[in-house]
Amino acid sequence: MKPHAGPPMRFLPALLLLTTLACPLASRGDDAADLAQDLTNPLADLITLPIQANYDDGFGPLGDGWRLQTNIQPVIPFELNEHWNLITRTIIPVIHQEDLFPGSGSQFGLGDINMSLFFSPRSASDDFVWGAGPVFLFPTATDSLLGADKWAAGPSLVMLRMQGPWTYGILANHLWSFAGSGSRHLNNTFVQPFVAYTTESAWTFSLQSEMNYNWSAEQWSIPVNAAVSKLVRFGKLPVSLQAGVGYWAESPTNGADDLRFRLQMNFVLPKS
Repeated sequence: MKPHAGPPMRFLPALLLLTTLACPLASRGDDAADLAQDLTNPLADLITLPIQANYDDGFGPLGDGWRLQTNIQPVIPFELNEHWNLITRTIIPVIHQEDLFPGSGSQFGLGDINMSLFFSPRSASDDFVWGAGPVFLFPTATDSLLGADKWAAGPSLVMLRMQGPWTYGILANHLWSFAGSGSRHLNNTFVQPFVAYTTESAWTFSLQSEMNYNWSAEQWSIPVNAAVSKLVRFGKLPVSLQAGVGYWAESPTNGADDLRFRLQMNFVLPKS
C-alpha cells in the first residue's frame, strides 16, 4: 500500500457543511421524494446541471500525487416524437493535479469533454427504462497531462429498473480513438453499476462503481463509491446535495489509492 497523502483540509469541512445545510432547507411531501428518485434515473425527462467534485490521491511511485477534478455535467432531454426521446449527457472536467508523474509538477485546466447521446423509447411504464446511442470524446484538454490528446467514439448503453423506493441499473460505454496524437491510443471500456434507495423525506442513499478497463495496458480501475444526498430548495429551485466517500478496490500501478471523496450539487432547471 502506498503512503496516503490525505485530502486538502478545505475539502473535508465542505463535506460536513453540505450535509448540515441540507436539513433546514429540506423539501417535504411526496413530490419531493418522487423528484429525488427521478434524479437517480440517468434518462429522466429533466434538465439538470450536476456539478461534482472528486478528490483522489496516492498517485505516483511515492504516493504523494493528488487530483481534484470538478465535473460540470449538463443533462438535456429532447422529445424527438411521440415514441422517442434523446437525452444528451456531457461531462466537462476541470482538473487541478500535482505530482501525478515524477517531475511533472502541477497542472490546472480543462480536461477532455465526454458526450453521450441516448435514444430512449417513451413509455407509459417507468418500471424499466433503457437508452442507447453513441459516446464521443473530444481532445479539449488545455495540457497534455490533463487529457488523452485523442478523438474517440463508440457505443453507449444504460438500463435501469425503478421498483418502489429502489432504483438499480447499469451504464456502460466503450471508446476507441480514431484521430489525434500518434503516440497514444484509446481502447477503454467503462461500466457503472448503481443502486439507490430514496426515502419519503427525499433522502437518497446510493452505492455504485465506475469501473474502467484499459485494453491496451490490460489494467482495471475500480472505485467503489457510497453517497447520501438530500433534495432541498433554494427558493423555488430544487437542488440535490450529495456527499460521498469511495475506495479504490483496484487501480493501475502509480494510480490513485485508498480513499476518495466526492461532493455534488445537482440543479434541476425548469423546462421552457
